[in-house]
Amino acid sequence: MSKVKELMEKLCPNGVPFQPLWSLTAWDKKFKGVDKSKQKKVIQYKYYLSADFNKVERENGNIKYISTGISGEDRYTTEELAKDYVLEGEIVCIPWGGTPNVKYHMGKFVTGDNRIATSLDKSILNNKFLYYWMQSNIKVIASFYRGSGIKHPSMKNILDMKIPVPPIEVQSEIVHILDNFTLLSAELSAELSAELKARQKQYEYYKNELFIFDNKVLWKKLNDVIISLNTGLNPRKFFRLNTDDAKNYYVTIREIKNNKIIFNNNTDRINDEALELCNNRSNLEKGDVIFSGTGTIGQTAIIKETPLNWNIKEGVYVLKPQKDKINSKYLMYLLNVSYIKEIYRKKITNGTVKSIPMKELRNINIPVPLLEEQERIVSILDRFDKLCNNISEGLPAEIEARQKQYEYYRNKLLTFKELKVNEKI
Repeated sequence: MSKVKELMEKLCPNGVPFQPLWSLTAWDKKFKGVDKSKQKKVIQYKYYLSADFNKVERENGNIKYISTGISGEDRYTTEELAKDYVLEGEIVCIPWGGTPNVKYHMGKFVTGDNRIATSLDKSILNNKFLYYWMQSNIKVIASFYRGSGIKHPSMKNILDMKIPVPPIEVQSEIVHILDNFTLLSAELSAELSAELKARQKQYEYYKNELFIFDNKVLWKKLNDVIISLNTGLNPRKFFRLNTDDAKNYYVTIREIKNNKIIFNNNTDRINDEALELCNNRSNLEKGDVIFSGTGTIGQTAIIKETPLNWNIKEGVYVLKPQKDKINSKYLMYLLNVSYIKEIYRKKITNGTVKSIPMKELRNINIPVPLLEEQERIVSILDRFDKLCNNISEGLPAEIEARQKQYEYYRNKLLTFKELKVNEKI
């Protein structure tokens, strides 16, 4: 930061010129609505439609695919397969349709349907500086994406955006600082991810080990240690939604991930009759175990507080344990153990959506040690679960904090005083 300040004071103490983007960049096609004088140079690039790239994608490829999406997953092909689709250069691009984002690449590549820019004169505009500037102005760029379905950018508005153009030495130093910051953030993220992966592996090992018992432990059918096993209702079939007399709402449990309940984002208004049906059928109480019976089968979670107005999606099961026979959390953890999963996997039906019939689930055999032993196992696994969750929750929090810090310094570095007309740099 101090070096940038020194360079600014030395090379442009009165500010920097701002120029329209069209005057400094060449793009990949002539755009409708843009005056020809603003696109004197066009560099065309062949691009892949998504379905076409799928045919040539290779995990061990050496040519990177510049997608239009924001998944962050690197995809590749080979020079032999891509042939004349292989391009080379230093480019900055935005998607022609979809979620606005900015990407940078230098070297050989193939591309999806992106709008691609490159500096007309690298001694005036550094391509990486252009990338960071566009990245910092993504909200403005996004405001130029229009359409009722897939949104497309108004290139006229984007090309008319004014970019600050400090001396190239200043641009290079800013790029150097932001590159280093990006690298450090990536290294931290990789370190935290590795720590989380190691803890999760350790957790899985102990989870399986703790459920290996000697022949003194009783094995019982699941049905013998639970009060009930139910599934949810299809609201569109059973409920009258958003009617004139609807004054209540229900929240639907959609699925379970990592022992956590995932809800539908919306709440639907229902009438008294539907609410009574919802509550009577679900009848959820503190300590009930939720089990994913379709889709990603075998995910479990526990109801921590007695809820009101909850419905459960069809295919999500509720197991109500007999508390004098089995600990709720013990059951939740047990149903996720490898050898128990193998037992119910053999009973899964292969229809349009894979599922385990409730009748089959009721009849699986499970180990049921004394309650004291169940509580000991739960205590150990709770500690591991908390540790892993703290790391997994801490990871995105730390990454988000780093991202905000990065954005703060990036925006500060890319904010310039504009040079007034007829004023010397």
